[in-house]
Amino acid sequence: MVARASKIILLIITLFVCGCITANYKLFTDASDPLMEYTLQGTGKGKVLVVHVRGVISDSPEKGMIRSTPSMVMEVLSQLKKAEKDDAVRAILLKVDSPGGTITASDILYHELMSFKKRTGKKIVVSMMNLATSGGYYISLPADIIMAHPTTLTGSVGVIFMRPKVTGLMDKIGIGMEINTSGKNKDMGSPFRITTEEEETLLQDMTDALGERFINLVSMHRQLDAKILEEISTARIYLAKEAKNIGLIDKVGYLSEAITEAKKIAGLPENSSVVVYRRTAYPDDNLYNTSLTQYEGNGLSLFNSGLPESINAFRTGYYYLWLPAAGLD
Repeated sequence: MVARASKIILLIITLFVCGCITANYKLFTDASDPLMEYTLQGTGKGKVLVVHVRGVISDSPEKGMIRSTPSMVMEVLSQLKKAEKDDAVRAILLKVDSPGGTITASDILYHELMSFKKRTGKKIVVSMMNLATSGGYYISLPADIIMAHPTTLTGSVGVIFMRPKVTGLMDKIGIGMEINTSGKNKDMGSPFRITTEEEETLLQDMTDALGERFINLVSMHRQLDAKILEEISTARIYLAKEAKNIGLIDKVGYLSEAITEAKKIAGLPENSSVVVYRRTAYPDDNLYNTSLTQYEGNGLSLFNSGLPESINAFRTGYYYLWLPAAGLD
């Protein structure tokens, strides 16, 4: 893959130098191309739209050397907007494979899915794949039916506040950081000094408040009793069968069964169409293709730092995230 990317980069540079292509010429399909509808199966009236949520949930674009790809939030909202204009789309199948992500991005998707349902009356079915933990579960809450693959991991209902600390390293290499602030808490959470007890209390209070918001939404949507909510609030993960037993999800089944459920609750015939929105046509396309464009991913890069993705990706902040799985994509 690295060798292929290097050849593509070399070709592009050569073409630019030779004047064969200009800045106005586009070699690759990208997010500036319109979303087009492609039918995966079925020929009958009415449609189920499959929308993929894969990877860490973020409202920041992914930047590559040559191009950037839109954030997950932008891509999902673009598809919902298109679906809203099509009366034939009667149901959304949200195919979730995510460890979660930032609190705000997760909450935006939750809010937009709730608003979409309220405005349109269209049904939403969630089909959980490998992971639908933390923010991945949070965005699943608006669904009319939540289904999980038999081997899905879900749960991790809670908040994590991450902040790097470099004080030990700075002491070892003999450097320091001098900071002037207008208030004693201005640099709260700074990586350059130890957190005080007062600051730790403030940070934990904010973490607890955000965690309580998550739990309250679970309680509202899933109507679970206090004892189960207490267990869920420990932020543990569950296999699909366990999640169903305690009421976090409705059913355990495969993607094809989730499609059947979506058609059923939307009042669609069995042979109704299952469609996706993409910017690129794919031969032999199917439900398991999560790409919207060709050359999708991290972009082309001449340099690989060798650091784990989870180290590179996360900044100081609050996350609805199951951290052990965050670097798997």
